[in-house]
Parts: sequence; structure tokens; C-alpha cells
Amino acid sequence: MPLSRRSFLVTAAAAGLAACSRAAHRVTSRPQPAGTTAAPTLPALPPGPAAAVYFGPRDGKSVALTFHGSGDPSLTQELLAEAARLRVPITVFAVGTWLEQHPDMSRRILAAGHELENHTYTHPSLAGAPAVKVAEECRRCRDVLAAQTGNGGRYFRPSGIEGHYSQVILTQAGDNGYATVVGFDVDPLDYQDPGAAAIIARVRQALRPGSIVSLHLGHAGTVAAFPTIVTDVRSRGLEPVLVRDLLA
Repeated sequence: MPLSRRSFLVTAAAAGLAACSRAAHRVTSRPQPAGTTAAPTLPALPPGPAAAVYFGPRDGKSVALTFHGSGDPSLTQELLAEAARLRVPITVFAVGTWLEQHPDMSRRILAAGHELENHTYTHPSLAGAPAVKVAEECRRCRDVLAAQTGNGGRYFRPSGIEGHYSQVILTQAGDNGYATVVGFDVDPLDYQDPGAAAIIARVRQALRPGSIVSLHLGHAGTVAAFPTIVTDVRSRGLEPVLVRDLLA
């Protein structure tokens, strides 16, 4: 019998949390550029499907603020400045071509103590995409991360997919070195530029302990909403952490 949407999310999240103690293997031994901090290197994983995770533990006091990495680099710098002022760690799932166009961005993100992960190479819609396309997008962004930081990252987030991730996505992510595919359970649709007030209200309404919030770099409304989102999180007795810490 097919899993219901609710059963799938619960099952996938539980499986993902079990898998998160394993990180994706290091894909290159190149030295790190000065001022960057890559994720710790762990032994290579055997091939196999990744686990999908949409949120962290509901009985804790942590949430993760994640950002799809692309767009105007000046807005990214504004967001990073706000994160530094508020002492908030963020996780950036970066697009590979964006990192290639702005090669200093990976250094800036990592030097500030944030987390940098894989969000495909060209950011196509992977909904229904064949395995070869998914593999190419995952692998090419992984290789950009490895070239710029010395590490391919721990996590993969596919682009253009709402809802659960297919077996094709999970299999290709696993085959390309990622034990976990990270989704989200809070999506304020900030990429549609609804304005800071709407973004704040949508996050406020959906946020729960363990939430993984989906936000986007390169949008002025998101930058404007960010300080209030952080204030709201902390006013509930919660604290933003990196994805790797949420899922540890």
C-alpha cells in the first residue's frame, strides 16, 4: 500500500536522522583556500540511496535557517552581514554556476562559520528528470564545491521539487556521495517576492521545533525579513543552528 504523505514524511525524516551521522565522502584532497572551513572529512560511503529529511527533532530547541544560494551577490553580502550581527549560523545550498561566477562567495560563507552545501549545478527543475540529468546536476555542483573548498559537502538539495523526493533523486544523490537529501517543512515562498511582512508571517505561522526553513539569497525582501525571523525564533525559546548540528 502506498505511503500517505504524512506517513512518508515521518518515515523519511526518521530514516534521514539515522543516516545523518554519516557524512558524504570527501571527493578531492585539494588543499583548502585560506580562510575557509570545510565540513569534517569522514570515510567514504558505500553506494546506496540517500535518506530524505524534511525536519529535525521535534522535541529539541533548534531550527535551521537554510538558503538557496544564487542571485545578486550584494544582497548575499547584506544577509551575511546581518547574520554576523545577530550571531546566527545559516546553511547555504549553493548553485554550482553561481559559485563559479562569484568564486569568492564560498570563502565568505565558510569563513563566517556557515555551512555550504549542494543545490545542483544549473538549478533546473528536477521533477521527473531522468537519472542521468539528476546525476549530472548533483555531480557537477559537488565538483565545484570540492574545487573551491576542498570538500564536496555533506548534503544535497534538488531544485524545482515541491513535496517529497523521488527514489531517482535519492539514488543518484547516494551514488554521488551524499547520504542525506535535505528538504524543508517551512516554505514562505520568499522567491516570489511577496514582501518582508508576508515572509515573516508565513515563517511565524509554520515554524516548529526542529523546522528546516527554506529561504533564498538574492531577494531584498528576505534580507529585510531576516532579523525579525531570527527574533521570532528566539522569542519561542528556539535557536538557529547549522543543518549538520540540527541533524547530529
